[in-house]
Amino acid sequence: MSCFHKRPKRTKSEELAFLEHLKKVAKENGKRLGLEGDSDLQFLLLGGKLVKVRSKSWKHGRYFKLEEDCQTFSHESKKAFKQNHTCECYLCDIESVRKGRQSEGLKKYTDASVEDLCFSIIFKGRKKNLDLMAESPEDLNKWVSSLEKVINNMHNLSNQKKSEHWIFSCIRKADKNGDNMMTLKEVKHFLRQINVEADDSYAADLFKKCDTSNSGTLEGEEIKQFYYMLTHREEVDVIYEKYAQTEGQMSDRDLLNFLLNEQREQATAEDAHRLIEKYEVDETAKQNNCMTKDGFLMYLQQDDGCIFNPAHRSVYQDMNQPLNHYYISSSHNTYLMADQLKGPSSTEAYIKALLKSCRCVELDCWDGANGEPVIYHGHTLTSKVLFKDVIKAIKDYAFKTSQYPVILSLENHCSVEQQKLMARHLVFFLGDALVKKPLGDTMPTNFPSPEALKGKFLIKGKRLNKLDSIFTNNNVIEDGTVSEEDEAAECKENSQKEKPKKSKIKLDKELSDIVIYCKSVHFNSFEHSRENQAFYEMSSFKESKAFNLAETSATAFMHHNMDKLSRIYPAGSRTDSSNYNPVPMWNVGCQIVALNFQTNSKEMHLNQGRFLPNGFCGYILKPEFQRSLSSQFNPNTLTEGSWLKKKIFHVMVISAQQLPKLNKEKQKSIVDPLVKVEIHGVRADNASKETDHIENNGFNPMWNKKFQFDISVPELALVRFLLEDHDTASQNDFIGQYCLPLTSVQNGYRHVPVLNKRGDIISSASLFVHLMLLDAP
Repeated sequence: MSCFHKRPKRTKSEELAFLEHLKKVAKENGKRLGLEGDSDLQFLLLGGKLVKVRSKSWKHGRYFKLEEDCQTFSHESKKAFKQNHTCECYLCDIESVRKGRQSEGLKKYTDASVEDLCFSIIFKGRKKNLDLMAESPEDLNKWVSSLEKVINNMHNLSNQKKSEHWIFSCIRKADKNGDNMMTLKEVKHFLRQINVEADDSYAADLFKKCDTSNSGTLEGEEIKQFYYMLTHREEVDVIYEKYAQTEGQMSDRDLLNFLLNEQREQATAEDAHRLIEKYEVDETAKQNNCMTKDGFLMYLQQDDGCIFNPAHRSVYQDMNQPLNHYYISSSHNTYLMADQLKGPSSTEAYIKALLKSCRCVELDCWDGANGEPVIYHGHTLTSKVLFKDVIKAIKDYAFKTSQYPVILSLENHCSVEQQKLMARHLVFFLGDALVKKPLGDTMPTNFPSPEALKGKFLIKGKRLNKLDSIFTNNNVIEDGTVSEEDEAAECKENSQKEKPKKSKIKLDKELSDIVIYCKSVHFNSFEHSRENQAFYEMSSFKESKAFNLAETSATAFMHHNMDKLSRIYPAGSRTDSSNYNPVPMWNVGCQIVALNFQTNSKEMHLNQGRFLPNGFCGYILKPEFQRSLSSQFNPNTLTEGSWLKKKIFHVMVISAQQLPKLNKEKQKSIVDPLVKVEIHGVRADNASKETDHIENNGFNPMWNKKFQFDISVPELALVRFLLEDHDTASQNDFIGQYCLPLTSVQNGYRHVPVLNKRGDIISSASLFVHLMLLDAP
């Protein structure tokens, strides 16, 4: 007897009718997804049998399918003493689909012999993976390719198409009886679904205008008309009509005028033609070199009309500078999925960080059972993961998002025996990608560049001798003792009342020898570092020490970072894995500003914004004044210098579109949105201003609120747009945000993407603004 749940039994005629219905759904939704009549989409809508794997003993068959909204993936669930209920996930929450035994669960709970039947659905954030087994390898390939196709098409839709797809799926949900007709009651329910509380007269008036057949319901073209009336953008009409001076349309000349005067772009007639060719939806208008209102809206909602400079979406900075001339996206306690007291450790945490372009990951290594070293947060209840499994995962995922080097920061607490195994695992699994000696044939005097280290791994840790011993045939030291890592010492300090003596650990020669460009040393003073330490000898600073140095010796700290690398890490007292503000650390040129990537916070939003440009490669070239030895820049006390480029930043927050409902369980819960505009940079530039809130409208709120910011050091400034749900009785709730460097902002009328707390894009939502960055008089 099969363990699978079956689809409901139907008569032959019912089955044919059902299949015809699915074809119709596939055609309707497929058109919006760019997959009209697609067989893979039809396969997912029809669904099929898969085994869900949770443990060695929990492997149960379930019937999986894509719901008719083409956004929800579901299966029936059987629970003891409960009626059947449906388990669902949203396609937009899926990070990737991995073929084979690629998850911890499948490696642990299935045998290698079923490799070609297994796949995992990996979710964004902390949601557990969905581990599955198909009935045959052919079945597996069909599921994986079909899911990947639909997910990729959803991601690649234009913003207008995403908006349309979202609205039509809301219409489908509001159509309670599924008759493809909408009554006035269903229209009111739909309006609440899309986050707008409309009074009865508005809803009735909108309904009446669209019900041209006077049938008391909306259907077919009437629903489309209802959609167009609802999504009409009055604020875009005003802009379009101002510039559409050619028989009511925007000619290529009119468009060029708009690009030069409003968008402040150095555009040419060719640029105007390119935009018409790219975004115009009307073929006649395109042939006449004109842009209609629909084409203009399409342009505004795509990359060319986005706040983020499209030229910065790829690597555009000089990548041939020494490694220490870059900010490097860095993670702390990378193995943790949650807090550092009892949260789970997982290889998945490393994969998620690396796929977000993190280029420095931390490995806390301890002696494990059976002679195999493990990674976890020592002396806590966090779970353990094998060191070798982490190295395998790092090897597999390190260079999928970025080709630039990855630093493995070792926090070594292991015995010499297990250190030897660590060294062998690193050499075996990383192979030629592991840097085991300096680049070139002579002793280097500074760091190689990210370009020279593409596809390479660097080990950060303790080393028994100087690097030049490699070139002087003096590299014969046996195992020896070194002082413990600063972070490990701090953890002990936090757990003991009295400050302990600086402890020593025995270090294995094999592990020591693969530490090349990132040798960990204790920090005494900037003067001591300058006189006694080589460029490759780097220190780690706990946040309190680093912030104190940044406050009292900012220029000296910056000069230290012109020659050496500095790593900053959160205080051990942050047991909830919260984060410190990284901006003051970047302001003094610190490169490895390590944050808890697993914690969704404002600090992580700033980190994501800092590393958004330059192809999201995890390396950002520091401003010239943080690299030049003659610079006397101090972010706390601004003086005249090349860093002082005073600007006035004008921001008008115009409107927002399709903000998410925060409480989906409560049908009548509608947001009261407001927008905060924040500047994060040097102390003199830090500022925040906010709009009033709009009552009961998350669908198309409009503010038209102007702000002005005075900026002194634009090269270090980040701008963050924060959307909140106003609450008079308690703290405002987070709706979404977007952060980017001021140097990557485009002038003019721009749409701003909206990201959720995890930093993932909310596909249907956006903010519409007008921006102008001008030289101060």
